[in-house]
Amino acid sequence: MDSRAPDWPDRLSHLARPPAGLWIWGVARPRPPVVAVVGSRLATPAGMDIARCLGHELASLGVQVISGMARGIDAAAHRGALEAGGETLAVLGCGIDVCYPRQHRQLRSQIVASGCVISEEDRDAEPFKSQFPKRNRLIAALAVAVVVVEATARSGALSTARWAADLGREVLAVPGSIRTPQSQGTNLLIRDGVRPYLSITDLLEATPELAGALPAAGGAHPLGMVPAGLAPPLEEILGRMGSAPVHPDDLGTALGLPASVLAARLGALELAGAVMSLPGGQVARTF
Repeated sequence: MDSRAPDWPDRLSHLARPPAGLWIWGVARPRPPVVAVVGSRLATPAGMDIARCLGHELASLGVQVISGMARGIDAAAHRGALEAGGETLAVLGCGIDVCYPRQHRQLRSQIVASGCVISEEDRDAEPFKSQFPKRNRLIAALAVAVVVVEATARSGALSTARWAADLGREVLAVPGSIRTPQSQGTNLLIRDGVRPYLSITDLLEATPELAGALPAAGGAHPLGMVPAGLAPPLEEILGRMGSAPVHPDDLGTALGLPASVLAARLGALELAGAVMSLPGGQVARTF
């Protein structure tokens, strides 16, 4: 794709030195909103679970998930988005004809089947260390927000976070044990003023662009009027909610949804003004 192409991502123009062109392989193209989920290659099981759940939650809300297809956190985020049936984008530090790491060949095939892989390197370029910081700047530029799940004190994920901060993107970091090397980088980010990521609500509240691109924002709606522009998964939740308040556990059982996915969707509905939280942990429609 040439930078003059009609579907060239506008957000790349925020870079001082944007790429002259991109190789893109897959069925999708970057489209707002995009959220980056990045982190350590040598991730802990807990970190990979968080990344996978976050990728799933974002994709369930119709958000594209972008990462670098590396081992650990990146791969977990991609897989979570794929499990939700969403679109995920992988930005490579090599050519699109080169699978790196090699054991991610199946993952790459799954990504291009619903999303895409992206690179500014020559199609057959091998992965060199100098190319990964370039890759990180593209991830940061394309995203409205970057969530760092795990990172050592010298992790490349911190490079993505720095690029994101310089570009005015929102950066969040998952806190962790001070005794865990994979949490040193994220804890340092939080110490230096980055917002902690504790749940999907933190991301939605911190990123106006993300909230605005989700189901039509803005206040309560008159009784009987369904807010326009709701995604089908959110309409399904409203369809199961009657006029009386309901507990999320009962709603999740009726819909067959994991608690984490339901919480993310209820958060989006609350931001849209379609649902409100009540004392006792119950929720109710506002119309």
